[in-house]
Formats: sequence, C-alpha cells, structure tokens
Amino acid sequence: MLYNNRMMTIETFFREHPKTAIAFSGGVDSAYLLYEAVRNGADVHAYYVNAQFQPAFELRDARKLAAQVGAKMTVIEKDVLAVPEVRANPEDRCYYCKQSIFGTILAKAGEDGYTEILDGTNASDDASDRPGMRALAEMRVLSPLRICGLTKEEIRRRSKEAGLFTWDKPAYACLATRIPTGTEITKEALHRTEQAENYLFEQGYTDFRVRTTKEDNALVQVPSAQTARIKEEWQQIEQKLLTWYPEVLLDPNPR
Repeated sequence: MLYNNRMMTIETFFREHPKTAIAFSGGVDSAYLLYEAVRNGADVHAYYVNAQFQPAFELRDARKLAAQVGAKMTVIEKDVLAVPEVRANPEDRCYYCKQSIFGTILAKAGEDGYTEILDGTNASDDASDRPGMRALAEMRVLSPLRICGLTKEEIRRRSKEAGLFTWDKPAYACLATRIPTGTEITKEALHRTEQAENYLFEQGYTDFRVRTTKEDNALVQVPSAQTARIKEEWQQIEQKLLTWYPEVLLDPNPR
C-alpha cells in the first residue's frame, strides 16, 4: 500500500514513528501492532480504556499480552454512557464513542509525552461502513496495519508465528452492538449481556452473540457449525438465560 507515495512495511513505519502510543484493546489486531512496535524498538505505550462496552475478559487479555511482549500499559477508566450521544444509541453511535475514547487516550498520552496515537484498524476493515473511522481521521489517529496493507488473515498468520496467544482469538464487537439502534443503552442492559455471553463461553460456545431485541428479549446467534449442538442443549440454555431476560429466542439464521 502507498503511504506518502511510497511502499510501507511495518518495520519502516516504526523506524519513521519511533515514539508512539497505541489504543490497545487486547484483540488480534492491536495485539499484533503492539508486538511489532516493541520488536522494532519503538518507544511505545499502550492505553486501554476500560469502559462499560468491554467485557472483563478483554482487559485480562490486554494485560496478559502487554506482559508477554514487554510493553508499558496504562488502564484508563471511562464512563462512555455519560456521553448523551452514545447513551442514546443512534446509527452513528460509534462516531461519538470513538471521539470520547480516543479523546481520552490523546489527553492521557499527551500528559505522558506521546503525541502520536495508533490504532489496530487493518486492511480488511471497510472504512466506508464504519462511522468510527471518521472520528479517527478527524483526530489524526494512524492505522499502521491498514497503511501497510496487512489483512486480518495475514495478521493472524504473523501473530501465530510470533507466538502471540491472540492469533486465533475470535472477533468480538463491543457489547453496545447487542443493543438495537435507537434503544437507550444502560449499564443494566450491558451487564446482563455480558453475563449471558459469559455463560455461553463457559459452555464452550464461540463466535456467538446474545442480542437484545426491540421487545427486550434475548436473541441468541451462533455459527452454523454449532447449531446442532445448541438445539440439543437449548432447554438448559434457555432456562439459564431466562435469569436475565423475559424471553429467550434462538435465531434460525446462523451467523
């Protein structure tokens, strides 16, 4: 991929950006980005914003990965529901959420002497379909993985070669994506979503979602490969999720 009219590799990127902060989520992409920053000798500091939209396991993974690669990491507590435009959950909620999250990182990183912020957007991400990318562009956040043309598949391959435990970590969109657009997001709704999904994780399910419907019920979505199993275990799962929802439905269309 061209960057300033030149081909750019991740090694070249960090030679030209030797001091930088990374918006760190503990996911596949930002984990690999942090690894490359350390490997290439950058003065790098990872910032994890602990907001209501992230389940607890994401913070655990972030701390584990930062320790594995030997990177500095700061956890910043953030109440994103204090932002009215985020709480109201409009179609462009992600724009306002990114503004809040990255504004917080920019402020803290600036205090620590870092003026350049990176994120883990990769070359497979569709910029035209992500309102949050507009916020990143406005705040001049750089996306090295995208700049260097690294796709999700390539990042997973390189992460596996590097021995990063995140290499096969399933994609996990934030908890706010489980709430229907236009429905106010509350701490209670996010908490029950996390509890329900934690339960399914404990049962061995992967790459699923427990969405809230307009009627405030749970809609469970699993990959096609897990459909037969969940149907066999549905009575037990339904009874458990009824702890948090008035009604529990299994989506007939697999993820």
